[in-house]
Amino acid sequence: MGYDRATLTAILSGAGFIAAEEETAELLQCAAGDAEVLDALVARRLTGEPLAWITGRTSFCNLEIRVDPGVYVPRWHSEALARRAAERLPANGTAIDLCTGSGAIARTLMSRRPGAGVVGSDIDPRAVACAMANGVEAYLGYLFGPLTLEGGVDAVVGVVPYVPTPDLPLLQRDTFAFESRLAYDGGQDGTDILRRVLADALRFLRRGGALLLELGATQDRTLRPALARLGYTDVTVLHDEEGDVRGIEATLTYGATTDS
Repeated sequence: MGYDRATLTAILSGAGFIAAEEETAELLQCAAGDAEVLDALVARRLTGEPLAWITGRTSFCNLEIRVDPGVYVPRWHSEALARRAAERLPANGTAIDLCTGSGAIARTLMSRRPGAGVVGSDIDPRAVACAMANGVEAYLGYLFGPLTLEGGVDAVVGVVPYVPTPDLPLLQRDTFAFESRLAYDGGQDGTDILRRVLADALRFLRRGGALLLELGATQDRTLRPALARLGYTDVTVLHDEEGDVRGIEATLTYGATTDS
């Protein structure tokens, strides 16, 4: 049927998409004037399919990131974590991006610290292929499993699953129609995988290295005893532009004093 800009914006807005004007612009650009293509794109979007899968790209920290179907779509609220990780990464340092997905955070680090070495890992082969297409040195495996950089890493950053299992039904209704539960489920209180990262990072971070992880709600307070036991200090909570808790930053000062 084809759509003009105003009509398409109204349709998307009526369907509950908050950024209807921006989405309209992206869909029109992707269709490149082909009415049949635009019809197909709009039909996909109205099912709730992520816009980035439809257009094949998204913007993250002012970079255009390729996002293949099935790959976790980087969110705007992860940008603060990426920017802070870049600030903590020395110009010629080394960084690991866990659960790299499309490689958005790794790409941000590479853009802002072109002399640094950045690698990513992900358990999903589609994500690894997508990250590599975005120019990231990415490896297939669980967290640190496929990596061999023990002892010399300056920054470990990650958006690992941290949604409490009981809260999964509260996510946007279309989420699990398209994205994997594995990208979100962090266990009963959401900290199972976060705790695993805190402990395993000890083998990779140098003394003075930075650990930066996305999390939410009160999880920063929940993790503070484990951070202290494992030798992390200078724990800082990261907030987004709206003041919501989005992550933690900590520095590895000394080795673990007890098991996590």
